[in-house]
Amino acid sequence: MTTNKEEHTEGCGGLPVLKVGRYTPKYPLIQGGMGIRISASGLAGAVAAHGAIGTIASVGLGLASQHYTGKNYFEANVAALADELALARKAAPDGILAVNCIVALSDYEAMVRTAVENGAQILISGAGLPLQLPEYTREFPDVALVPIVSSQKAARLIIKKWEKMYQRLPDAFIVEAPGMAGGHLGAKTEDVYSPELTLEHVVPELVEYLVREVGVDIPVVAAGGIWDRGDMLRAFAMGARGVQVGSRFVCTHECDAAPAFKQMYIDADESDVVLVKSPVGLPGRALKNRFVDSLADGAPANHKCFARCLKSCSFREEKKGFCITTALSCAQKGDIDNGLVFCGSNAVRSSKVVSVAEVIDSFFPCGQGPLVHTDSREHARQV
Repeated sequence: MTTNKEEHTEGCGGLPVLKVGRYTPKYPLIQGGMGIRISASGLAGAVAAHGAIGTIASVGLGLASQHYTGKNYFEANVAALADELALARKAAPDGILAVNCIVALSDYEAMVRTAVENGAQILISGAGLPLQLPEYTREFPDVALVPIVSSQKAARLIIKKWEKMYQRLPDAFIVEAPGMAGGHLGAKTEDVYSPELTLEHVVPELVEYLVREVGVDIPVVAAGGIWDRGDMLRAFAMGARGVQVGSRFVCTHECDAAPAFKQMYIDADESDVVLVKSPVGLPGRALKNRFVDSLADGAPANHKCFARCLKSCSFREEKKGFCITTALSCAQKGDIDNGLVFCGSNAVRSSKVVSVAEVIDSFFPCGQGPLVHTDSREHARQV
């Protein structure tokens, strides 16, 4: 395995080069997948066009699409994902596009297969261990596979399974620190703030494991609380070769969320960031609003299970909590009183709506521009 630091620091301003499978973005940054329709084609296409990796979140895309009739949730999701990938590719003809597919969803396999069949170059997968991901993408060997983990233990399990069953390794790992990340968190509620699940602990530990025991050059990407260039540089000092940024992109013109959703970020302060118990079985980080306050009184009266969208759901099975798909969809459309507004801890640092270009430029002030080459081992030496 190559460990020469100079071979990974040829990019903008001497920063690491992030090579994910066959794909090397101009900038070592992945835009985080945010559902439902917070990161669809508008945001992902703009990010990819400006030299980073743009990510479409596949969950629930069909709900606000022309394909949804009220009774065809899963079919509409498939058609909508194909649409969003086509729109994002139109916005970024030479960019790198990823799709985030959540393991906990009932249509996980269908979303993965739809993504790769419609041109996704990278598959990012979390909210559960993506142990069967190589099987679903077997016919598309050029697609890079990137699990999201919160610990070295999870990475070990994935590597062991993939090597044994598929003779394949991940093309990168995203380490998401639950203490600051947004949305669903990969830890039990009591472990969210554990020192052992911080980036400072997990990133170096995972890098060391990959070097010493696996012996293959697998880049580690840091996620959770990455807000600005300083956060990014600290992640690189830990051994990460890329960062994933989610909440920072919400208050952009190109983000697919409603204006009211973005305004809630701008108006929020630290006391508004709370943890909620999701019917997925994981804690989630969100902004406090009327909907969150109402959960103390039990399940919302107007929430019904309409699609069995989760493999396991406490709302469907035990009538506890709420319908996560309904709550996230309401928020994305701007009904923030009756919706769940997911966010990272740093969302409260939002002050105004800006462009994607401005956000990327703040991370990489050495200059920006559309990506010229995306699918070449030589690209890292050209940027």
